[in-house]
Amino acid sequence: MSKAATLRLDRLLANLGYGSRREVQQLVDAGAVTLDGAIIEEPDQRIAVTRDLPERMQVDDEPLDPPPGLLLMLNKPLGVTCSHKEAGPLVYGLLPPRWRRRDPALSTVGRLDKETSGLLLMTDDGTLLHRIISPRSNVSKRYRVTLDRPLRGDEAAIFSSGTLMLDNEDKPLLPAELEVLSPTEALVTITEGRYHQVRRMFAAVGNHVVALHRDRMGGLTLPDDIAPGEYRIMGEAEIAQVLPPR
Repeated sequence: MSKAATLRLDRLLANLGYGSRREVQQLVDAGAVTLDGAIIEEPDQRIAVTRDLPERMQVDDEPLDPPPGLLLMLNKPLGVTCSHKEAGPLVYGLLPPRWRRRDPALSTVGRLDKETSGLLLMTDDGTLLHRIISPRSNVSKRYRVTLDRPLRGDEAAIFSSGTLMLDNEDKPLLPAELEVLSPTEALVTITEGRYHQVRRMFAAVGNHVVALHRDRMGGLTLPDDIAPGEYRIMGEAEIAQVLPPR
């Protein structure tokens, strides 16, 4: 087993967004930081950054925030965006304010547009992020679609053909699956992530998407107990459901 990396306490807490090193010094001076029940008295004490550290360390009587390597699932509500650059509510505003100061920073694993809800992953692990979104990983994404007009009946064959072309593109889409739920509702599973792909797929067959909700990535389904706007830190078993085997 590889030895855990160590960090000075003040750097660790500053990287997790608890404040500047001076502010961390004040926390330490106030006796607000404990490890295994004992008060830490020196901000330069080196701490082994292990996965169980939140179970062993407390700050102001609360468990330490997860160390780097965090992956969480969020039920993205309508009306919030995944970009730092757009105006209006952002998905980052759904997280504790301290988490927005983490270094490395949290990023969304791909994006859902403002009018799409559902399963969104966020991580501060760049390697993990790229492994999930890489075309080589072939991670599937399933969407529940509500349509403006009834399905014609040939959409499943068209989507699965691998020949469907979107407007202003010169490469056909990879095969996608469509499961009909009702005349105006369907589940669509894709393995690509082109701009507004599902909406444009239905536009290509003469229909219009009025509601779009992602409920699955890979083998991970959005749990029913995560309400819109809520999130949960993922454990190893859930992470494995998203990632393809090496």
